[in-house]
Parts: sequence; structure tokens; C-alpha cells
Amino acid sequence: MTLLNIILQAVTDPGFAKMGAGIGAGLAAIGAGMGIGRIGGSALESIARQPEVSGDIRANMIVAAALIEGAAFFGIVVCLLIVLL
Repeated sequence: MTLLNIILQAVTDPGFAKMGAGIGAGLAAIGAGMGIGRIGGSALESIARQPEVSGDIRANMIVAAALIEGAAFFGIVVCLLIVLL
């Protein structure tokens, strides 16, 4: 089977679309978890090095984590719309 046949079958078969949407939602959640974990680890390391600026680091960490969560929720909602519609 060629790649073009696989793509055409994925377009016409709703089962492939739903499977792809499920995989996409899972990847969005995994990516967000990894990103927020990395932000938290880096923030803790920065606070350990310079405890006097812990308030600024914590505020920036919360903003960055909120942006990552927003992007992840957007990806998950798009994937769920594909599954439900």
C-alpha cells in the first residue's frame, strides 16, 4: 500500500480520524505534563541558587505553566471535537 492510499483511506474512513484524534489528545496531555514538569524543576533550581528572587521566579513559573495548560486544553478540545463531530 502506498502512502497516498493510506492518506486517502484515512480521509474517507472516520475510524482513522477518531484514532488520530485520540492519539493527538494523548500527545497534547503528555507534552503539557512534560513542559510543566520542566518549568517546575527549573524554577526550583533557580530558587535554590538565588532565594532572594523566589517571588519573581514563582510568578513567572505560574504564568508559563498557565500558558502551557491553555495550549494543551486547546489541543485536547480540538481532538475531542474531531471525535464527537
